[in-house]
Amino acid sequence: MSLTLERVSKVVERDTYIYPTDLHLEAGSLNVLLGPTLSGKTSLMRLMAGLDLPSTGRVLWQGQDVTGKPVQERNIAMVYQQFINYPSMSVYENIASPLRIRGLKRQALDQRVQAAAELLKLTPMLQRKPLELSGGQQQRCALARALVKEADLVLLDEPLANLDYKLREELREELPRIFTASGAVFVYATTEPTEALLLGGQTATLWEGRLTQFAPTLEVYRQPNSMTTARVFSDPPMNFLQLSKQGNQLKFDTGETLQASGGLTNLADTVYSLGFRPNHLSLAPTSPDALSFQVTVTVVEISGSESFVHLKHGEQRWVALLSGIHEPAPNTGLTAYVDPKHLYVFAADGSLISLSTHPERLRN
Repeated sequence: MSLTLERVSKVVERDTYIYPTDLHLEAGSLNVLLGPTLSGKTSLMRLMAGLDLPSTGRVLWQGQDVTGKPVQERNIAMVYQQFINYPSMSVYENIASPLRIRGLKRQALDQRVQAAAELLKLTPMLQRKPLELSGGQQQRCALARALVKEADLVLLDEPLANLDYKLREELREELPRIFTASGAVFVYATTEPTEALLLGGQTATLWEGRLTQFAPTLEVYRQPNSMTTARVFSDPPMNFLQLSKQGNQLKFDTGETLQASGGLTNLADTVYSLGFRPNHLSLAPTSPDALSFQVTVTVVEISGSESFVHLKHGEQRWVALLSGIHEPAPNTGLTAYVDPKHLYVFAADGSLISLSTHPERLRN
């Protein structure tokens, strides 16, 4: 089984929801759609499912053109963040409903319902009505109904958003195994880069209706092909800094000048943007050739085990993600450091320039 989108787009009046997109998804694969709200994740899923007709392009299932084929004629399961259950039916009957429509025999039906209920911690609630459950329990009911259906294509639109932390963690570990074993094509939409990393599989990054990169999840994270992809796949967002290189001198838009070191010495003389993740921005040097910048503290957020120190560098706003509790006072001037091996260098058009002299970056 496979799902292929060929130059698929969606335009409503003058608004473009999805720009022409090519995507190929294989059976048994877990495919994450990662992007902020309104990036096009749900719109793309609706095109995959046949709920919407593309403005251009084709949707292929196992090589056959199914563009325009209604969702009722496809073996598809969908779960949204805003769960949908049948309020007059018990949890058991909600989960069993797609199997009854298919005419599955009682014993086989019961086995599959019980297995899904056990996985999603719903066994004690099978005889309750959905309105007697909490929001997270209702979402689990909707997710169980999708899993028992054994669909060819399963579309999950932020399905764990309403669940408590512990259950989210359990399901994030369990779902990839289920996805691989089922043989279906799974598409999982999320706004959270951490969730994409935990799920693994492949990730497609989306930004304002455009698919910016699609590859194995760790590859997209470690080697974002553009500044846009790097923004999408970093939480807090990646920090950026513009510079021009002249000989061995790096001149920044703040007027600061630093000596080029490491792989930066191999760059041609022109204008670049540097990117570095918040966890690689420190308030103490981490290597002898670390780049240093004068910054001003604006806000500090403490989560307990980590501190998010918001900094201002010229007109740029940065975030340093530091382990432990750090409490620099607002408006304090500090020196921030970045190890060159953790830098991403982008060309003037925003595309990534690989630094072969820094293979360490591929492991961080």
